[in-house]
Amino acid sequence: MQQRVMCAAVAAALALGGCRDRGPVAVIRSPGGVAEVSLEVAATPAERERGLMYRSSLAEGRGMLFVFDEDGNHGFWMKNTLIPLDMLFIARDGTVVGVHANATPLSTANISVGKSSRYVLEVPGGWAARHGIAAGARVELRGVHALGDRARQP
Repeated sequence: MQQRVMCAAVAAALALGGCRDRGPVAVIRSPGGVAEVSLEVAATPAERERGLMYRSSLAEGRGMLFVFDEDGNHGFWMKNTLIPLDMLFIARDGTVVGVHANATPLSTANISVGKSSRYVLEVPGGWAARHGIAAGARVELRGVHALGDRARQP
């Protein structure tokens, strides 16, 4: 019996340890509640240029965080992007300064929110509305600091 308890304790510790080290995560707090997104990070010019192009899907709870070297009114387009996306524009301090919902796949129209941001988080189209995310929401980036000074937590 004691051996079973010990095995269960070890299994639980391993499971919890795996959850803590699952990679970068954005935790978004808004009046609609708290939502988490597991992140792929685009921190280099080449990664930002490629983004989510050519993908046929993006799972719920997943997203791509674009990390810029400087604050600015960053613009995006959907050329070669096959799926609708929501874009959350995030200031250096972690405040969502704007959301562009359901960006049209394959469009070359410029997408921006007219406000300065340091990060842009792309998630599946409709995700922001489903989670009540709008300008003013707060974003905490966990695990992004491991990527270097350019991607430090706001």
